[in-house]
Amino acid sequence: MDNTVRAFMHRLRHFALLAIFALASSLYVAAKDLAVVVNKANDTKALTTADLAKVLKNVTKKWPNGQDIIIVMKDPNAPAMRVVLQKLFGMTAEQVKSLVSSANQGRPNPAFVIADSDDVALKMIASNAGAVGMVDVYAINSSVNVVKVDGKMPLEPGYLLHGVW
Repeated sequence: MDNTVRAFMHRLRHFALLAIFALASSLYVAAKDLAVVVNKANDTKALTTADLAKVLKNVTKKWPNGQDIIIVMKDPNAPAMRVVLQKLFGMTAEQVKSLVSSANQGRPNPAFVIADSDDVALKMIASNAGAVGMVDVYAINSSVNVVKVDGKMPLEPGYLLHGVW
């Protein structure tokens, strides 16, 4: 084999490896799992998809114990929210922003709180008895309780928010 062919094959091999790495990386990013979590004082252990959607749309405003619900979520334009908007809100990011704005208007305590990160969301949920939110399953800590959705825990096959990115 002459040097030109060898150099071409060498470059082709490097390109193929880079392409495989890029594809594998994008698949990893696309396979995030979210979990629905509540404050430790909240007795809610499970919700149906329909009930969770009512909570998130601010249709259901109180927990069964009478506690006001506070929804902690990421910016509706965040990649992690794409499937949440589709499966639970059934709205666009702009429609959810409008819902958040109107639900919070004129209230001393907000119905919605936008968190910049999972850590901030977890701290907000842990410090507000009526709080509920969705965070990356690997960010969960002992300060919150995980809620089953349709009888399934995060990472179980068929879980609503499995592989959402």
